Formats: sequence, C-alpha cells, structure tokens
Amino acid sequence: MSVTDNRPGEEAEQTLGQYGYQQEFRRELKRFASFAVGFSFISITTGIFSTYGSVLNWGGPLGIWTWPFVVVGQLFVSLVFAALASRMPLAGYSYQWVSRLVNPKVGWLVGWISFMFLTVVIVSVDYSIAQTVLPSLFNYTETPQNAWLATAIIIVIQMVLIMFSTFLSTRINNAAVGTEVVGILGLTILLIVVGAARGLLHPEHLFSMGVVSSKGYFNLGGLTSTGPFMFSFLLGAYTIVGFESAANLAEETQDAHRVVPFAMWSAVVLSGIVGFVFLIALNLASGDLKALSSSATPVANIVTETLGTVIGDIFLVLVTFSIFACGMVIYMTATRLTWAMSRDQRFPGYQVFRRINRGTGTPIATTLLSGILCEVVLAIFANQTNTLTNLFSASTMLPAIIYLATVILYIYARRKLPQTHGFNLGVFEWPIIILSLVWLLFELAIFRDASFASPWLYCVVLFAIGLIWFVWMLVAQPEVLRKAPQEGEISEVS
Repeated sequence: MSVTDNRPGEEAEQTLGQYGYQQEFRRELKRFASFAVGFSFISITTGIFSTYGSVLNWGGPLGIWTWPFVVVGQLFVSLVFAALASRMPLAGYSYQWVSRLVNPKVGWLVGWISFMFLTVVIVSVDYSIAQTVLPSLFNYTETPQNAWLATAIIIVIQMVLIMFSTFLSTRINNAAVGTEVVGILGLTILLIVVGAARGLLHPEHLFSMGVVSSKGYFNLGGLTSTGPFMFSFLLGAYTIVGFESAANLAEETQDAHRVVPFAMWSAVVLSGIVGFVFLIALNLASGDLKALSSSATPVANIVTETLGTVIGDIFLVLVTFSIFACGMVIYMTATRLTWAMSRDQRFPGYQVFRRINRGTGTPIATTLLSGILCEVVLAIFANQTNTLTNLFSASTMLPAIIYLATVILYIYARRKLPQTHGFNLGVFEWPIIILSLVWLLFELAIFRDASFASPWLYCVVLFAIGLIWFVWMLVAQPEVLRKAPQEGEISEVS
C-alpha cells in the first residue's frame, strides 16, 4: 500500500465537475473531523455496551477472543473501501462507486440496501442507550415502554442538531471521540487497578465459557444453526462497521482524496485495539457470570459494582455522550446517502429531498425523512421480544451484504477505476481482496441461524418496498438509470 500526492489539496476539492456534479455542501471537515466520523460510527462503546450481554449468553466470556479476528477482517475491507474513496470521493459511497464501476441499476440496489442499514442502525444505537445505560445511570427498571420513549426522544434531538448545523454536529462528534477514548481507556485502567485492590478480579474468566455449555462449543453448527463460538463473532461484527461513513461525507471534506482513506482504516485499527483492551478488563472484573448473563445492563453493572456508584455514574455519563454521538453520525450519514440518491433523481420524492438549505447548509427534508422512518422502525422492533438483539442483528447483517457486494464488484470492474490521487493498495491488492472475501463469507454464514428470522424479515420487506420504486423507474423513467452523471453534464439541484 502507498500514499501518493499527485495533486494539491485545493485542486482535489474541485473535482466534482468530472463526476457531473456541482459543489453543494460547505467543505468544513478536516483530517481529524473525518477520522472522528468513522471512529464515532464504529463506536466501541456502543458496540460493547450493546452486545456484551448477548455474547455472555452465546459464547460466554471466552467469546471476546473472536474480536481480533473481526478487526483484521474488517481492516481488509476498509482498505478496499479506502482505494475506492480515494478515486471517487463522492457522497453516497457504495451507491456511487458501484453505479460508476458497473451501472446505475446495480448501484441503486446497493444504495437501497445501504439506506435500509443506516435506518435500522440509528435505531439500534439509540435503543442501546435506553436499554443498557440509562436504567443503571438513573436507577430505574428498564421496560419496553420506557426504552421506546427514551429512544424516540433521542432520535428527535439528533434530528434537530443535524438539521440546523453540520458544523455543530461534527463539533459534538469531535468531542465525543475524546470522551470515548478517555472514557474507555479510563474505565479499563480503573477496572483493573480498583478491581485488583479490592480483590474483585477473576483471571479465570478470560477463558471461561460462563453459562454456556462446553459441548459442541467450537462446532460451526448446521444448516440452520450456528455454534456458540461462531455466534460470538457478532460482538465485533456489529461494532467494527461504519468506517465508510467518512466517505459518505467526502463532499464536505477538505482534501478528501487523501483524508478519507486514512480516516477509514485508522478508525478500524484504533477501535480494534482500544476495544479489545476494554473487553479484557470487563472479563477480569466480571463477578457473578450467571447474574450478568441475565442482566439487561451487564457492562454498567460491572462498572458500578467495581468502581462504586459515584465514579461509575461519571463514566456512564461519558458513555452516554459517546453513544449519542455515534447515533448522530450515523443519522448524518443516512441523510447524505438519501440526498445523493435524490440528486440523481433515484429516490422517491427526489424533487424535495435533493435540496440543500442555503441558510443551514444541510439537507433539511432528508433529515426529517430519516427521523420519521427511524421512529417507524423503532415502533416495529419495540414490540418484539429481544428488541435490542434483533436490532443489532439486522444492523450487522446488512453492512456485511453491502461490503461483500462492493468487494466483488471492485474485482469485476477495478480496471475502470479513475487514477488514484491519495491511496493505492499496490502489490497488496489481491491478498487484501481475497482475505476480505473470506472474512465476509464467514461473517454472513453466521446469519443462517434460525434465530435471525426477524432481522431477515425486516430486510426482505424493506428490499421489496425498494424494488417497487426500482421497477417504476425502469418503466416510467428508464433514462434515470441508464448512466451516471459525467463530466460536462452538471447535475442541477433546485
């Protein structure tokens, strides 16, 4: 891999014309802000607080050792995406890349799956605040009703912030990167130090199966079932996603050809290292594994039981802020994808959703739409049993499908890629591609288990709704899906 510097940053910012677009957004994001977008979308805090309890039931504490394998697999995927982002720094990421590498029809299908993913993952992240943190922080019993209400309020707050200022939203996100790193590293150190001083550490838990039976533990499972250890890969698979969100804000990023690729792969590396150290600390400080496995707030319980209520609550406030910022970044990413598809007249109601408000510099209509759809998805999932598990399962399955499709199509059409201006895989290209494919096929194999029926149903229903619009475009507006905008065909945005 190598970084090249073929053109000045100022010139790189003015390349939208060759893709048939005008500059609509303000380029306000710099290197750290771009990295912060990817890092906050990944949000190890969100992922671990959401899934640690499930992993205790799926594979026990031993399940955390799947984490390094996931990080390495996703790092390979992020490098492929970095190569694409360097060459085509456009809002809409996979939708845009596939549209131009293959054709707009295939690109639209990938874009719609991305839209489905972003909508459900916003809900899953915000719901994790309501279920896994707030009950412990404010000392109340979590119920489906109060979790639903709290999540709905969080979505509205995020919607208002994003609607009126990208600058303010990214400033909040930048601060959240600091609180996440400080919070997680601080928690890790304190859990180990205080736990050791109080005699609360359990080194044997690092390799314990907890409440999970050892019989068939490493079995890969059957046609419609997954083995315990394989199930545990969802801990990292749910968490280490969204690094590509930095690419979705490429049209708002300065020197995007170089900045965005670095932001994506570096976010995966830092998240992987910090997250794994935190998981080891949680295993060491875990007490009654049976009680933790049945708790809705196992991570919060470990923190408060080890550090005490006051210090524990201080850290839980930092955790809440970090998870909130994660949801907000995902929300912002969703609005940019919807806007990008609307700009090309390929989203229902595109006449409204392609508009950028000149006062705020944000797509207000798409922000409102995302908020409304999130509330609808919340209402659907909130009435199910195992709400959070179903939400994060759907949020893990969909990006795996997107990543696999993008990598396969990268292989098919990589010779069509524009010249690189910031990042190049070089001689490592084929090894990275092959390892990406191996990892993604393995990850998707987890979802053959029958327990994922609800997430699969969500995917099928939403995809079917999208296909209705897709068929209508093929019949009524075939020219829209004929080719992507090119240089000299500037897209008009009203």
